[in-house]
Amino acid sequence: MNIWHDISPKRITADKFYAVIEISKGGKNKYELDKETGMLKLDRVLFTSTHYPANYGFIPRTYADDGDPLDVLVLCSETIQPMTLVECKPIGVLNMIDNDSCDEKIIAVPVNDPNYCGYNDIADLPRHYFDEIQHFFQVYKSLESGKVTSVTETNGVEMAKDIIKKSIDSYIKDFQMA
Repeated sequence: MNIWHDISPKRITADKFYAVIEISKGGKNKYELDKETGMLKLDRVLFTSTHYPANYGFIPRTYADDGDPLDVLVLCSETIQPMTLVECKPIGVLNMIDNDSCDEKIIAVPVNDPNYCGYNDIADLPRHYFDEIQHFFQVYKSLESGKVTSVTETNGVEMAKDIIKKSIDSYIKDFQMA
């Protein structure tokens, strides 16, 4: 089974979707999907002393502009283990440039976490929490030779839903119609 492809499309919509966690909140190991097998592989250990400020993963059956499944940060009151499916709703998007390429990261909350399910837009988040997320993505590659990242803007839930829809459509075009 390859979790990127082998999940029902009914479970992946712009309003609600299952995210696959790759990296637990607080982790320094950068795991990513091995596209061929559907398993996780260790890409690297972060070079900086920073750690992931939220659970991090991807949305199955999506295809982003960077050639990977669409990235997602899952804000949760607990650490979530890698390869866990989490039912989420989007609340916003972080837009960044990663080595001269656009890299969008959906910000989502689990629908079953009583501490976070009440958030409906990134504007609802405490400002400091959001500042930590932005800071992480501005510096997490700073000690890696030749790698540069910058956060360009953040947008709310409606833009996040538009990006998810676009990524689902790209997936259908590139993988189901190919």
